[in-house]
Amino acid sequence: MDAFVPAVGLAAVGLAIGALSGLLGVGGGTIMIPVFRLVLGMEPLVATATSLFTIVPTSLSGTISHVRNKTCVVPLGVAAGLGGALMSPFGVRLAALSPTWLVMLTAALIIAWSAFKMFSKALKKPAASKAAADVAAGPGAVADAGAARAAGTAADSRAAEGADAPAAQEHGARRKLSRKQLAIGVVIGLAAGLASGYVGVGGGFLMVPLFLSLLGTSMHEASGTSLLAVMILAVPGVIQQALFGNIDLLAGVCIAIGTIPGAFFGARLAPRVPDRALRLVFGCFLLVAAVLLAVNEFGLLGNR
Repeated sequence: MDAFVPAVGLAAVGLAIGALSGLLGVGGGTIMIPVFRLVLGMEPLVATATSLFTIVPTSLSGTISHVRNKTCVVPLGVAAGLGGALMSPFGVRLAALSPTWLVMLTAALIIAWSAFKMFSKALKKPAASKAAADVAAGPGAVADAGAARAAGTAADSRAAEGADAPAAQEHGARRKLSRKQLAIGVVIGLAAGLASGYVGVGGGFLMVPLFLSLLGTSMHEASGTSLLAVMILAVPGVIQQALFGNIDLLAGVCIAIGTIPGAFFGARLAPRVPDRALRLVFGCFLLVAAVLLAVNEFGLLGNR
């Protein structure tokens, strides 16, 4: 009975983490690491290893739902995932050689950078600024500007079909990718895999902004594609962490019991959330996680 209550509590926390994971396209490590460090008092390497272990079933559950909703660009996710799988073990080994506080602070800085990118994307208001300019120019100019914008929109749509955006708003999973797009996906995965192995997160905090800025995916597609890549790239790192004996299996399994259904629910909810709102939620989520990690590590430095 004494062990039952904490297990249920961890599963409940996992349910919330899983919902955010499926909604935002991250493995959930950016929440799990603060929970493991602040609530359970795990050592940094154990916290990152257990987080990485839990990420695999969490991202698998969310990926299945995103594929069904056609909000996952499967070839891009596989390319990024394979690239990340190559680098994840190097990140694990690098973390083993680094001071534990440096691992946590690096995670906080990377997550904060990703939050800034999300906010900058979400807070852009090009439509509002154009409307204000039209009002200032007068009624005739409004009509001319409207016609010009309509023509420009059509041209932009045609250009987007041949550009590097791998998926349209509909049927993104069926879109064929060029070799250049796949190569960019692999490079993104390499960076995410190194970060994943080093700080024990899935790498979605890095991949989602890069999918948006470099490949022009929608936020929904970036989230679903990121989860697929996370599922693939985390596996080698988990194996290596298990060989090092760094994984707390009991805590990891209890969290996973909650994250699996939570991620499925979050992924089902994602298409119903407006793109801009999703960016803002994602940015807030990342910023809170970054602050928690940084404050925690600075608070513990004096006790070492």
